Amino acid sequence: MEDKEIISLYFERNEQAIEQTDIKYGLLCRKIAMNILCKIEDAQECVNDTYLAAWNSMPPQNPTSLKTFLGRITRNISISKFRANHAKKRYSTMETMLSELDDCVPDTFDVEKQVEEAMLSQYISEWLDSLTDLDRTLFVRRYWYGDSNKTLARKCGFTQNKMASYMFKLRVALKSFLEKEGVSF
Repeated sequence: MEDKEIISLYFERNEQAIEQTDIKYGLLCRKIAMNILCKIEDAQECVNDTYLAAWNSMPPQNPTSLKTFLGRITRNISISKFRANHAKKRYSTMETMLSELDDCVPDTFDVEKQVEEAMLSQYISEWLDSLTDLDRTLFVRRYWYGDSNKTLARKCGFTQNKMASYMFKLRVALKSFLEKEGVSF
């Protein structure tokens, strides 16, 4: 079923919207949640919460890309779940991934800094657009989808150490770009 048809089901308040969403995007949502949480039960809970959030937000929202819309919701819910679990000292994988970005991306998740967050998002998009396809794919796979360095190394035929070094160079390049744009850390 096409995205527009699925979105129409949401607007009609037809429960088939959830089923069709799961058929088309369930695997993607589960992968995003699993990459962040590393626990199947928590990941499935986040996917279910994603479907509920989609149900509650459409209407009034009418996403242009259902895949991106669901991916963002899943990622945000999974990160919130991670933070709640992290407070209980359950996970370390996601902490490692997020801490890798701490040195090159300032913490702008304060409501009072929404303008700065929008600007930061624009700068990061510009930087991503300037990268080669491989660099952009690796960066997005690592820091959006949460793929491990081991998984990325295997896909590229790199060693884990080479992949870690490669990702470090990308983070340094991002930090340098953001500094040139006047982003303070």
